[in-house]
Amino acid sequence: MRNFLLSLLLLPLWSAAQTLASFDVTLPKPTAGVYVPAHVNLDEMSFVKDSSLSLIELIGGRRVPVATQIKPGEPRTMFWLIHDDGRSSVHHYQLVKAAPENITRISADKGDSSMTIRGGGRHLLNYYYKTVMPPKDIDTAYRRSAFIHPLWTPHGQVLTRIQAPDHYHHYGIWNPWTHVLFEKDTIDFWNLNGKKGTVRFSKFTSVENGNVFAEFQALHEHVVFKKDGSEKVALNELQTIRVYQPDASGDYYIMDITSQLNCATNSPVLLLAYRYAGLGWRTTELWDNKNSEVLTSEGKTRKDADGSHARWCIVQGALNNDYGGAVMLSYPSNYNHPEPLRIWPENQFNRGDMFANFAPTKDTDWLLEPGKTYVLKYRFVVFNGKFDKAKAESAWEYFVHPPTIKKTG
Repeated sequence: MRNFLLSLLLLPLWSAAQTLASFDVTLPKPTAGVYVPAHVNLDEMSFVKDSSLSLIELIGGRRVPVATQIKPGEPRTMFWLIHDDGRSSVHHYQLVKAAPENITRISADKGDSSMTIRGGGRHLLNYYYKTVMPPKDIDTAYRRSAFIHPLWTPHGQVLTRIQAPDHYHHYGIWNPWTHVLFEKDTIDFWNLNGKKGTVRFSKFTSVENGNVFAEFQALHEHVVFKKDGSEKVALNELQTIRVYQPDASGDYYIMDITSQLNCATNSPVLLLAYRYAGLGWRTTELWDNKNSEVLTSEGKTRKDADGSHARWCIVQGALNNDYGGAVMLSYPSNYNHPEPLRIWPENQFNRGDMFANFAPTKDTDWLLEPGKTYVLKYRFVVFNGKFDKAKAESAWEYFVHPPTIKKTG
């Protein structure tokens, strides 16, 4: 409705604007109600050099302005979100010479200790770059930075937990490695009480706000605690967190996490097989084995998901008179994809809440060599309500296969 009213107000402007290029976007499969992030390489449209570009969609004879975000660099790329109305698999667009709508719909704001992404009038994600200390009288070895907490649902419920008394080293959504061979020593970046290593925030390398998404890049250092009391960085990780603006319904949004791993020295890093490692999510303490559920791409549930391999995994449950959760999506180029899962079974330790982990080295080693870059890409669709197989499959397909774009004029 908002876009329709805006199109009426701006109709004379759009009618008079010079059309620079036309293209169609095809959605080959149903979207199951989840919007699809799309982008176009502006440099490929050889005559589109103007810096003042806007996008309109042609819908039933109407010219509807579309919120866009242009990321500079090479290539220059325009991003937007496709909300499929189910009437047609082909969407028709025009690039026009007109100043874009100058509104920041979603932003990453740096505070004294954390970076917070806000969109749709709500907090969506908080990332701690400053070190968080453990509770009083708990070993300070459990201190940690470089993690996500809280991750909020679109309705504002918290989906993450840190420093649970049963696992003080659990930090919301975080990604250390557990069993690592480095310079003839075995290091543990996960179990902080072992005092062999940790992961630390080093610096932000970029922050971007806009009409479509907010993102930041942070450099993480995987630090080895040497036996002589010194420290050494074994692994550098450049982590990019991008959050797309929430859907107009206010029931879901998309978060992408991309990690680029590089050896920090001339020594290789061997990630040894272990049941925990990689991208971990310690969920809300509101969930127990009666009010939460798991479903994987291979049809596994909380009863049998642990140790299985999956392309995606839904984790959802009851949230204070509401329901919600997230589906975790793994990209095909990730190591050992479909990836092994570590899921706490229903009866594990009689524990109430949940833990979910894409663990690419759960059943095999992974050698990281100096001079090479290794990339892990994940997408979370964070939602209120219930997610099912059809929605998860659609979200995964469009994560892996972005919609095709064909220039028409």
